[in-house]
Amino acid sequence: MSGHSKWHSIKHKKAAVDAKRGKLFTKLIRELTVAARIGGGDPDSNPRLRTALQSARGANMPQENIKRAIKKGTGELPGQIYEAVTYEGYGPGGVAVFLECLTDNRNRTVAEIRHFLAKHGGNLGEAGSVNWMFERKGFITLSSGNISEDEVLDIVLEAGAEDLKSNEDVFEVYTPFENYEATKQALEDSGIALLTSELTMIPSTEVKLEGKSAARMLRLMESLEDHDDVQHAYANFDIDESEMEALGYA
Repeated sequence: MSGHSKWHSIKHKKAAVDAKRGKLFTKLIRELTVAARIGGGDPDSNPRLRTALQSARGANMPQENIKRAIKKGTGELPGQIYEAVTYEGYGPGGVAVFLECLTDNRNRTVAEIRHFLAKHGGNLGEAGSVNWMFERKGFITLSSGNISEDEVLDIVLEAGAEDLKSNEDVFEVYTPFENYEATKQALEDSGIALLTSELTMIPSTEVKLEGKSAARMLRLMESLEDHDDVQHAYANFDIDESEMEALGYA
């Protein structure tokens, strides 16, 4: 299982805890607001808003919260203005780190991101320093309990997916950015329940970590994911399953 898949699994195990603390809702509300501000309040004509709505509903966000966030984005209600920014840098062992943020204060956010990276053995880089190592793709997971790999493969390849991987009791589907919606729709039309689906950044190469570097990298990722301004944190690390279990990440 790749580093991306490992961290993705950890993130979703933490989601229930994050939701209880309000952290997840804070991020989702920002994304709903920005998506509506950029592309309008109609999800049928706004793919970014459609994806944000799916994430919000998947986290059991109350419908009233969702409506209010969208209205703030369209200007029907007053609200904070958030700016989309990205930061690039390095973690322990030279791991590439790419962050997508929504902030109302660039100076505060960059200072805090720089602090987190330095604290965990990394550093902030310049624009363009690592983003070339990542490619935006669709990432969909579904349970393998009630359907065969061949059946899933037929459905997703027909819809334009590029890869299917089996990971214990879960199938992982990878799609080009432009075929993400079609692949997701094809699976749903086939009556297959999706565990997760999102647009993400997949690294072209990975850096193997172990020992102290692995521990520091995982703590860095937790710190970044926990930051209100960080919507998505991507990194090209790879850590063995046994090592992750020993560090308490299982």
